[in-house]
Amino acid sequence: MLAPAEQLEPAGKTGRKSTGTLRYVLGKLGGALISVLFVIVLGFLLFRVIPGDPVQTMTRGRPVGAEQLAQLRVEFGLDRPLWMQFLDYFGGLFQGELGVSYTYRRPVGELILDRLGPTLLLVGTGTLIAVLIGLWLGVRSAWKHGSRFDKLATGSALTLWSAHTAWLGLILMMATGRLFPSGGMEDPSVPNEFFPKLLDIAHHLALPCLTFVAVVFAQYQLVMRSALLEETGADYLTTARAKGLTDDEVRRRHAVPNAMLPTITLIFLRLGLVVQGAVTVETVFTWPGLGLLLYEGLSVPDLPLLQGVFTVLAGSVVAMNVVADLLYRVFDPRVRAA
Repeated sequence: MLAPAEQLEPAGKTGRKSTGTLRYVLGKLGGALISVLFVIVLGFLLFRVIPGDPVQTMTRGRPVGAEQLAQLRVEFGLDRPLWMQFLDYFGGLFQGELGVSYTYRRPVGELILDRLGPTLLLVGTGTLIAVLIGLWLGVRSAWKHGSRFDKLATGSALTLWSAHTAWLGLILMMATGRLFPSGGMEDPSVPNEFFPKLLDIAHHLALPCLTFVAVVFAQYQLVMRSALLEETGADYLTTARAKGLTDDEVRRRHAVPNAMLPTITLIFLRLGLVVQGAVTVETVFTWPGLGLLLYEGLSVPDLPLLQGVFTVLAGSVVAMNVVADLLYRVFDPRVRAA
């Protein structure tokens, strides 16, 4: 049964709300499309200014004559004017083709799909753990603001966040000795059966995932702490306490849900970066994901590979940003009313 206010709501008002929602969604999708087009252009031009000649790098140390170098440039399309190279690249995108890697001599799309799983495993697992730890610490720190727990948790988070990822990874590698593998994702000597493989991958995952979590969780903790601190003096919390709710109930039922909005935005923005992977972590631990693939592409430079990975990574960030904006409208009535 409808509430009296809903029964009396004019049909014209409901229509205006639907139109406003549609306009909001179309506006966000249009903005995302423009961002993706900008990313495509930027990705193409950006990697053209990287120092180094792909042909010279790939043939370094080999007895290759000028004629063979010229043939390779023709094969890679590097002898053509820049605008023609861009049109070829742009046209290929519309057909779902990201080009062929100079180094691997394979379609870039296949290479990205091969590396996507390890990156999702590493960064997805790390992000989930970092969110849970960060939110728990953020809530506890804000609710006990100024306590010894708050100072210790916030100080530790800021210290780890300021640490360089590669340095931290090497320190953890030395501190744990031979307790965990220092590189790769699998041990080829392990039998090709489900549980032995699962344990082997989890064993290899431990150290890179710990490094990733140690650097990332501080973002969630600090945002949650800041948002909850803004809510602690609100009148509705005083009202809730006056109704007889315990301190834990006030925090759990009223304060934390209202402080979640900035954290939701951060989580979805970070989800976009999940696909990007942790370039530094994957490089330090030779984890075979997209981050390591990007690093390998930069060393040549392998232009089709770099363009393809950059476009996919940036596109995932734009997509998650749109999802965050749409969810913001669902969770925040102030955005719906705007």
